[in-house]
Amino acid sequence: MLSIVVGIGGGFSAVIIKNTVWFIDGLLDNYIPEKIHTYFNFIFPIIGLSLTVFIIKYVIKRPVRHGIPNVLYSLSQRNGKIRRHNMFSSIITSSLTVGFGGSVGLEGPTVATGAAIGSNLAILFHLEYKQIMLMLGCASAAAMAAIFKAPITGIVFAVEVIMIDLTSFSLIPLLVSSITAVVTSYFFLGQDVLYPFKFEATFTHGDLPWYILLGIVTGLVSAYFSKVYRFISEWFEGMSSEWKRLLIGGVLLGVIVLLFPPLFGEGYNPINNCLQGHMGYLYDNSLFEFMRGNIYSVFVFIILLILVKIFATSITFGAGGVGGIFAPTLFMGVHTGMLFAMFLNTTGIHVVNESTFALIAMAGLIAGVLHAPLTGIFLIAELTGGYKMFVPLMIVASVSYLTVRLFVKNSVYTYQLAQRKELFTHDKNKAVLSMMKVTKLIETDFKPVNADASLGDLVKIIEVSHRDIFPVVDNENHMRGMLKMDDIRHLIFRPDQYDKIKVKDLMYMPEYYVSSNDSMQEVADKFHSCGRYNLAVLDEGKYVGFISRARVFSAYQKMLRHFSHD
Repeated sequence: MLSIVVGIGGGFSAVIIKNTVWFIDGLLDNYIPEKIHTYFNFIFPIIGLSLTVFIIKYVIKRPVRHGIPNVLYSLSQRNGKIRRHNMFSSIITSSLTVGFGGSVGLEGPTVATGAAIGSNLAILFHLEYKQIMLMLGCASAAAMAAIFKAPITGIVFAVEVIMIDLTSFSLIPLLVSSITAVVTSYFFLGQDVLYPFKFEATFTHGDLPWYILLGIVTGLVSAYFSKVYRFISEWFEGMSSEWKRLLIGGVLLGVIVLLFPPLFGEGYNPINNCLQGHMGYLYDNSLFEFMRGNIYSVFVFIILLILVKIFATSITFGAGGVGGIFAPTLFMGVHTGMLFAMFLNTTGIHVVNESTFALIAMAGLIAGVLHAPLTGIFLIAELTGGYKMFVPLMIVASVSYLTVRLFVKNSVYTYQLAQRKELFTHDKNKAVLSMMKVTKLIETDFKPVNADASLGDLVKIIEVSHRDIFPVVDNENHMRGMLKMDDIRHLIFRPDQYDKIKVKDLMYMPEYYVSSNDSMQEVADKFHSCGRYNLAVLDEGKYVGFISRARVFSAYQKMLRHFSHD
């Protein structure tokens, strides 16, 4: 029953976000004179970003994180719990960002909204973690299915990107949510984001080398996408003030959109025009209208759109905008495929169907940028109403994924989580470790000894301690070393040495220790490397406590049972 409610919620999230953006687009088109509309392309993105930042800072008063990474973070670090404001905040902020020209997509915010609904419903009914995780998967599947009217793609996306295990326990709820969302979308979403399209070409063995080459090209473009995205994100993060980020980012985005109007907003109109071979959109509302009809200018403009799109997307995020990267991925994919096919046809190297290559390249970019080859394959297959070109889709998606993995190990969704060792994966061992916290496993009933204390002082501490390890600290609680009972047992019964021997003469500094900020994967690796049963926990050199192999293993087994419970 809850999967139906989540499906309806995900469907309505897509309907509300899409219709809000279309409403804003209509206002801008109807009330701005066509003669000066081109120049307003510079102003609109600045207005949208300013409104977004203002609402986040003064109305919502909480950060609105990027949709899908936020869902992955909640799964790995917050037991699937997402704050209630995410049920509406992404709708408002992403609509303003995209409606006024921010060069990002709406899929991520839609998934975030649906996931927040699913998470809070699960919390309301006091569901277990495994069920909360499933609700987030259902919401994510519903959101993707509703946007593209592609139910199978929604399920595949939940399994491949959101990391939901596809079991008998999860399959039916995912299917129900996905179908419910699609039905909701059919009733209330006025139009398809991508126009219905049928493959006109058929797969022949003579095309095989060109599909392999297209896979390599889309993989390289995906690597370019990921590298530029990370570079610009880090550049903006280095700025001290959010207002500075807004000013610089808003102006840069305004200039880019002024020069390249197809980069305004999500980009589905350019995608649809490109698929139909109507290349006039490259010059609409453009300062370069005079170049219309020149075949060489088409090549130049498409190349520039591919190169500049990721800058526009990254700058939108860096300046404070809210959105997703799914639509930009499709945008770069369709133009990469079209450019590749036009080059083959124009030079006479090989004759191919340009629209077919453009569609298949979209799957290649999804596979490369999102590290989701199955999502790309099934999305294009469902959008085209069949599996006529399934083999080329598989070839391009697979080759693209293998190519990008040579340069980029994590997708744009997961690279920050991976850097912080917070990434939730299909590897159940790593997934369980990612949910465990060092701070909850620290044992503090060890008796510290001052480094300047005598052996006699140590013996008195031993008398009241039930542990056989003693941390040695200075007057400011900095750890200087440690003692083990086995190393000092022979001295305990020699009172004549009590005042002669100092603790600092007996201690040793362990080679391995951990911090309370370390991930459990790092802790497990250190236990494996040193073979010890206890590791000291130090924060900035100060003694905090110890963490034991036995307690880690016990907590791991408990979490594994909790994680695997159906």
